[in-house]
Amino acid sequence: MSPRSDAQRNRDRILEVAAEALAADPSTSLNAIAKRAGVGPGTLYRHFPTREDLILALYRHEVESLSAMVEELLEAEPPVAALRTWFLRLAELITIKHGLGEALNTAAARAVIDGTYAPVLGAIRRLLDAGEAAGELRPGLDESDVLLLMSCIWRVPPGPAGAAQAERLLETVISALR
Repeated sequence: MSPRSDAQRNRDRILEVAAEALAADPSTSLNAIAKRAGVGPGTLYRHFPTREDLILALYRHEVESLSAMVEELLEAEPPVAALRTWFLRLAELITIKHGLGEALNTAAARAVIDGTYAPVLGAIRRLLDAGEAAGELRPGLDESDVLLLMSCIWRVPPGPAGAAQAERLLETVISALR
């Protein structure tokens, strides 16, 4: 049975607000998120009984959204530019995830993170195939290898210097993929 449309709107609004709030300050309280979302604490807790439930739902939602945007990116940009854009967005998501620390170090979190691995690899595979078909990327690239190579961009320090370093690293990896 699917949730009522108002309940789904509330859930979606909570996730939207939580993404912004937790990106700005990982210690933002659930009550503060409820208030920003324009819902009562009871509504938030009905959807997400614990902080971990909210964080895991947010992470799953973000990864699913990111994976789904590949076709849109490929329609708007050449394959290598789409690959670059997609990996920068993945890096933002993973940076936020790492900022959530202990909340993502449980068995439930591990299951969610493991469950998002396949969609991420599928998105990368689609980007690599498009790049190969356009002659922009060399053939035979493995999506899990590319993910591992690209992990350097979310391991940089925060701030402008880290962002500049991430851009340099991204360009180095993309050059290797050509």
